Amino acid sequence: MLIGLAAVSWGTTGSVTAVLVATAGTNALVIGAVRMLIAAALLVVLARWLSGPLRVDPADRWRCVVLGLCMAAFQATYFSAVTLTGVAIAALIAICCAPLLIAGLAAVILGERLTARVGWALALGIAGTALLIVGPRTAADLSTRFVAGVLLALGASLAYALYVVLAKVTLARSAPLPLAAAAFGVAAVVLLPVLLTPGVGRQVALGWPWMLYLGAVTTAFAYAIYTIGLRDVPASSAGVAALLEPLTATLLGVFLFDERLGVAGVAGAVLLFAALGLLLTRDAA
Repeated sequence: MLIGLAAVSWGTTGSVTAVLVATAGTNALVIGAVRMLIAAALLVVLARWLSGPLRVDPADRWRCVVLGLCMAAFQATYFSAVTLTGVAIAALIAICCAPLLIAGLAAVILGERLTARVGWALALGIAGTALLIVGPRTAADLSTRFVAGVLLALGASLAYALYVVLAKVTLARSAPLPLAAAAFGVAAVVLLPVLLTPGVGRQVALGWPWMLYLGAVTTAFAYAIYTIGLRDVPASSAGVAALLEPLTATLLGVFLFDERLGVAGVAGAVLLFAALGLLLTRDAA
């Protein structure tokens, strides 16, 4: 339930990003950097309040650095993809592909066995992604801008998958909130130079309420409850539960921003959900 609630919260980030870009001219990297800075500060306060001293097992400190790098990479790639492809497409590609990547990475890093069911899920996922990307478009529609957005969304998916699997490993020894605070602190430091570029002050002044929402609600709160929930469920199950994010984002993109997936795009989305349904059935079995 905690992971599902976090996923619904994440599903609003794409729409808020679109609003920030349209109304405040905010750069995608600035959004990610401000989001990380606010979240890191709040997570440190929350972790100190609920868990006492911020402590991560010495053996896991290098993983905290990698987790922070993954989160920084996700911010840079996902928010950029939203501005290039739209809310619905970016969310479906980035997050629907993530559980499939998580299943593969879990086999390598966590030693989980890849079954025939997972193989079918991967095949359906690849086909669904291809339809989602190419199906609704002619060759002329596949502009350099759109293709770049797709590649960025796939990069975001990989960064998110790595974060989930490595966080699952780290939670065996380290408490959830100190771990999240440390990882987001690293991400904030990595993205800090973005906030030193010209024009950032004006962007923040125009869009600060939305940025505060992104940092406090969809990041600090969402990742706090997500990390707590991840401690008690398999990594692959957490990836499937996160499907509520693209579902939320897609509904917002279609109804608020008049985005259209097309018949083939809808078919691709159905195949992606079918692939993830196979993983869910496996986990429930």
